[in-house]
Amino acid sequence: MPNNLKKMVLNVYASIPLSDWQLKNVNNSRKKDKKKFDVLIKENGADLAIEAIRGVLTRLYFAMLEAKNNILMISGPSPEIGKTFVSTNLAGVVAQAGQKVLLIDADMRRGYMHHYFGGLPNNGLSEILTGRVDYEKAVVHTDIAGLDYIGRGEIPPNPAELLMGSRIEKFLEWASGKYDLVFVDTPPILAVTDAAIIGRHVGTTLLVARFEKNTVKEIDVAKNRLEHSGVIVKGVILNAVTRKASNKYGEYAYYEYEYKSKE
Repeated sequence: MPNNLKKMVLNVYASIPLSDWQLKNVNNSRKKDKKKFDVLIKENGADLAIEAIRGVLTRLYFAMLEAKNNILMISGPSPEIGKTFVSTNLAGVVAQAGQKVLLIDADMRRGYMHHYFGGLPNNGLSEILTGRVDYEKAVVHTDIAGLDYIGRGEIPPNPAELLMGSRIEKFLEWASGKYDLVFVDTPPILAVTDAAIIGRHVGTTLLVARFEKNTVKEIDVAKNRLEHSGVIVKGVILNAVTRKASNKYGEYAYYEYEYKSKE
């Protein structure tokens, strides 16, 4: 896998090719001021990006065998790298494999997971952490069988303080007992400390980095910032990889998908 990342001793779980379908869909939604994005795995499950995400499952299974619980945190170095796209579709892939999955939007500042599944962001995580809503009432059942999600909630004035309280641990314990796998999509670690706080309660952590946006240095700093807080990063998922990947990250980051596209 990518040579520079090898030097960091960080496993690359997948190189997800840029999805032209997803790019067009999001751009069209924004132009029309639509409040809902289509979920790629539901609308175009044969997309090469989804094939790459499916490839994460085996490695994820073995990574989580040694974990203290069934909670997976997904973070990244910076905003606008496709982290929520990866979280949403990876959770969908796991649900389609027959697992009961909960996806949590833990970005209480700028989270937009509700745009994928519809509805308002209220009655979500911030309401849970302030004791204003019961866990079950915050859960939204999606139209992907086996996949539930909890939105970010109304934007609070003090997200980090809410996460440092006792309610987050109790909530995640409840989620862990009720679902086969829990995904927590967090804000970027280089922007705010939320991921470092949440990471203390999860069993497995992955980073998402965007090709031609995040540098190897940024990924390294993000990894170190989490690990200085006691959060071990299992690996990285490279998102939006193009044919140029061989020039920057390694020799064959795109080749397997190019081969697949000719079938």
